[in-house]
Amino acid sequence: MIRSMNAFIDKGITIRPEQTGDEDFLFKVYASTRQEELDLTGWNADMRAAFLDMQFKAMRQGYRTMFPAAEFSIILRDEGKMGRMVIDRTDMEIRVVDLALLPEVRNQGIGTLLMQHICREAEQSKKTVTLSVLKNTRPVSWYQRLGFSIIGQTGFYEEMERRLAGVSSI
Repeated sequence: MIRSMNAFIDKGITIRPEQTGDEDFLFKVYASTRQEELDLTGWNADMRAAFLDMQFKAMRQGYRTMFPAAEFSIILRDEGKMGRMVIDRTDMEIRVVDLALLPEVRNQGIGTLLMQHICREAEQSKKTVTLSVLKNTRPVSWYQRLGFSIIGQTGFYEEMERRLAGVSSI
């Protein structure tokens, strides 16, 4: 189960709770997830920085407001920070609020390893795993390969779930 401090996942991958000194790292991870989008804007560095700062603060506040009981974690490999994860557990579901890795560690199976770990936890606790993902992006098909199905849409997002056989939809 991921819920413990410095939880060992596999292959040198651990997670630990976010700490006060992680803010700059969390911003770096967030900014890296918006790079492709910002490359389309033609904005200068100052405009990009102002936009990212505003959006980062809004995201952090939004997650804390919408998911006050969620676990906000840093993903590490051999003690080096490489990503962040926000997981909200309720009696009925495990919600993957956010999972983001730095670009240099993407496409190495780390995200898959983490999601498989979450799905095993859900199976053991007889819960559904849910998440939202931006429509028409590469992660949609990745989640489908991991056994998730699209169950609806909310604005720009696909709502997805991975359910156990015999467990009703949320």
